[in-house]
Amino acid sequence: MISTDSVFSLNDTLQTIKDRHSVRSFMKREVSDSLITILLKAANEAPSAHNQQSWRFIVMRNEKKQELAHLVTSKSGDFPRPASALLRMAAKSISGAPVVIAIVNTGDLITHGTQLFKVNREMAHDFFRTMEIQSSAAAVQNVLLAATSLGLGAVWLGILFLMKDDVLQFLGEPKGEFMAVVPVGYAAQSGTGPQKQPVEMKVRYLG
Repeated sequence: MISTDSVFSLNDTLQTIKDRHSVRSFMKREVSDSLITILLKAANEAPSAHNQQSWRFIVMRNEKKQELAHLVTSKSGDFPRPASALLRMAAKSISGAPVVIAIVNTGDLITHGTQLFKVNREMAHDFFRTMEIQSSAAAVQNVLLAATSLGLGAVWLGILFLMKDDVLQFLGEPKGEFMAVVPVGYAAQSGTGPQKQPVEMKVRYLG
């Protein structure tokens, strides 16, 4: 009988999932437009509530990317030391990556869904808000997995959510419920992610 661990090595998709890990430092090597297009198409294939695809992808290079890094560094002093240090680290990843992809949700699903659903308006808003967040998060995961499959490294800079509205304003996007910033490039050094806890510790079976 083949072990579950062995199955990962026999299946390209499962191996990509296993190999994916956060890469924060990058080589000084450009990522081609064609590869970026593949990442964006992979993101756009993510599942979305009611297939509304209520997301937008913003690609940053060169001066715009450096401006974002500067914004993050300048705002880092507004936060307590642990968060401030993580924001400065995030700024270094943004600055060092050849390309940065931001993913935001548009709010279209929230607006239209709240109008269409004949339930309590507050309940409908919360429902579609959650759906938009989940959909956009799935798009980010597709970017990360696609990058890994193409020999690229990437990292989801979750700490930037602390200054979400500042980043959205910088991007020229309306205030929304979701914002992710993902630096992408060729990893400066090889490595693996942290050891995961055994899945048995995370699972309950019912019935």
